[in-house]
Amino acid sequence: MSEQFKRDVDEGFSKSPKSLSSKYFYDEIGDALFVKIMHLPEYYLSRAELEIFEKKSNQIIDGFQIEKGKYFDLIELGAGDGLKTKELLKCLLDQGFDFNYVPIDISQNALDKLEESLKKDLPTLGIRKRQGDYFDILADFNKTNLPKVILFLGSNIGNMTDEIAAQFIYELGANLSANDKLLLGVDLIKDASTVLPAYNDSKGITAAFNLNLLHRINKELGGTFKVDQFSHQPEYSETDGFAKSFLVSLADQEVYIAALEKSFKFQKDEKIATEISRKYNDEIIKGLIKKTDFKVVKKLTDEKNYFANYIFTKS
Repeated sequence: MSEQFKRDVDEGFSKSPKSLSSKYFYDEIGDALFVKIMHLPEYYLSRAELEIFEKKSNQIIDGFQIEKGKYFDLIELGAGDGLKTKELLKCLLDQGFDFNYVPIDISQNALDKLEESLKKDLPTLGIRKRQGDYFDILADFNKTNLPKVILFLGSNIGNMTDEIAAQFIYELGANLSANDKLLLGVDLIKDASTVLPAYNDSKGITAAFNLNLLHRINKELGGTFKVDQFSHQPEYSETDGFAKSFLVSLADQEVYIAALEKSFKFQKDEKIATEISRKYNDEIIKGLIKKTDFKVVKKLTDEKNYFANYIFTKS
């Protein structure tokens, strides 16, 4: 990770406007902060998707169109703490489905904690955790003839531009067989008064989560960031449905990164783009799968219509 981290930091700080990849949010500190974010009153996304899983897991299972007695792999990309997935896993186990749960995550720390939690709450569940790149791991599963159901929840797809998201879904399909399923969780376009507080909570947890990127650079790459000289800034457009997060330099300053043997200048009010959080509607979703072999099987939403889980099948 450190070599890739070095390359990405160098590239991100060398271009204009500057940027950092949101995938670097998730070290041990970032994992813990994000768990706190998911439980904040302002962060409606987790509650809305959890509601779908609590109330509609049976409908989700129906949408998978899996035969009883036919073994399958249930593969989750970016599994995190598994809070929502547990509701689905319980229903599958209660109904006697034969499956193996495969959580995939970039964070080994998150996977270890998830496994510990699942062994306690669902001791009969078969778990095969995998750490690493989604597509490398999926390629291994593509060598088997078992049906596959892919979970990609939490509107993680929204951290990508539409072009990258469409390519991501296309590549997912390339690693699946006919009739395999994809369950995609997405945040829906809504008013700014609901969206913006989710990315700028009153306790400052989201700000700490964003600023932890600079702490990581200091710790892992020998950076000299004065973190208190940067602030967290969220923005959202109801028109295009993009929420964005930035780190903003509060002064003209220069930062040296020892691992790169380079210094980078930051002007006062200069932004570092750290995350996009795309919001969706049916038309945008149709555009994402236009050039894939996926077809929509079912769409489920929470009561407030804040969030949706789409089930796709590969034709």
